[in-house]
Amino acid sequence: MKKMLMKLKEATVKGFTLVEMLVVLLIISVLLLLFVPNLTKQKDAVNDKGKAAVVKVVESQAELYSLDKNEDASLSKLQADGRITAEQAKAYKEYHAKQNKSQSVAD
Repeated sequence: MKKMLMKLKEATVKGFTLVEMLVVLLIISVLLLLFVPNLTKQKDAVNDKGKAAVVKVVESQAELYSLDKNEDASLSKLQADGRITAEQAKAYKEYHAKQNKSQSVAD
């Protein structure tokens, strides 16, 4: 009987209490509330920088097209000539729509 009581006491000492578990969960949830909004802001900033880089590529391809063909470039002409992809044209349009700027390369 004494052996059973000793084992029972050892078992209760080794476990975590409900209050300790709740404190840990509270700390983790507060940390998540602090970091998740910052991660989404960083993701948006990275996407904006990527689209700005695509804009530079499209504009440089438009200049090269104008020099080669002696005519004004448009997004459809650049795509048809294989100088840019459909994704690049889409990113170019989205960037200028978000920035409220006029596009230097016509549709």
